[in-house]
Amino acid sequence: MTQIATLSMRQPLDSLAAGLGRSFAETGFAIVRDHGISPEAIARADAAMRAFFALPEPAKQAYRIAGQGGARGYTPFGAEHAKDAAVHDLKEFWHVGRELPEGDPLARYMPENVWPVEVPDFRPASLALFAEFEKAGGHLLEAIAVALGQEPEFFAASVDQGNSVLRYLHYPPVAAAREGAVRAAAHEDINTITLLLGAEEAGLELLTRDGKWLAVSPPEGALVVNVGDMLQRLTAGRLRSTTHRVVNPVGEAAGRSRYSMPFFLHFRPDYVITPLGEGGEEPITADAYLQQRLREIGLV
Repeated sequence: MTQIATLSMRQPLDSLAAGLGRSFAETGFAIVRDHGISPEAIARADAAMRAFFALPEPAKQAYRIAGQGGARGYTPFGAEHAKDAAVHDLKEFWHVGRELPEGDPLARYMPENVWPVEVPDFRPASLALFAEFEKAGGHLLEAIAVALGQEPEFFAASVDQGNSVLRYLHYPPVAAAREGAVRAAAHEDINTITLLLGAEEAGLELLTRDGKWLAVSPPEGALVVNVGDMLQRLTAGRLRSTTHRVVNPVGEAAGRSRYSMPFFLHFRPDYVITPLGEGGEEPITADAYLQQRLREIGLV
């Protein structure tokens, strides 16, 4: 029976690496406890997120930025769809990216953040959570490097000033959803690894090797971590980027919203993804690959 490993960031690095390596090779996912992201930072960001999504529609639409493919600010309900999906996902979201020093050469890849003036704590709460996600992600990458037979610091340069994104996600009630539309259709993540908070509410499922959907049910406060396409490409498929979805709830749950906070950890835009070992696809920069995939899901 396929199972998703539940691990602790307090484990010795070799033990964490072995557990992640096995779970990622089998399912592309792992559940991680004791991740070090403070409950206070999570609660503060969660409150700011909910305050924004509760604003009137015209106020939210003011933060939709044309020409950026949703890279920053607000993306409204019905704008994004999974690759090859016939209908749009039932969600709205906000993106927070890296804050770069003025004149930084990577600024051409990373637009400036925008901040909703209606929610004064949005900026400090978001940047604090972004920093904590990045720290946790760095430790996980050390373990992944060891699992791949590399030194722990193998990924450090590749993600230094990476094009990572914190996404605030709101899935509205689905009682009157269009036929065939789901909260998030089956898809794979584009980035290196994803760290997800807020998956305790039922709905997230992954597709197993034998073609069955498996519910992902972390304990309260734990992270769900999964392999993205960039890491799959780097490892020539040794670590799997697994298809997953968020299905619509039934019964009472269909009448309430679902919120979550994924952190999409990315390589630096100028990092060249070159497969480790034999096989794999042609080398490509992280930014070129990102743009290619964003076109496929309708954001560029």
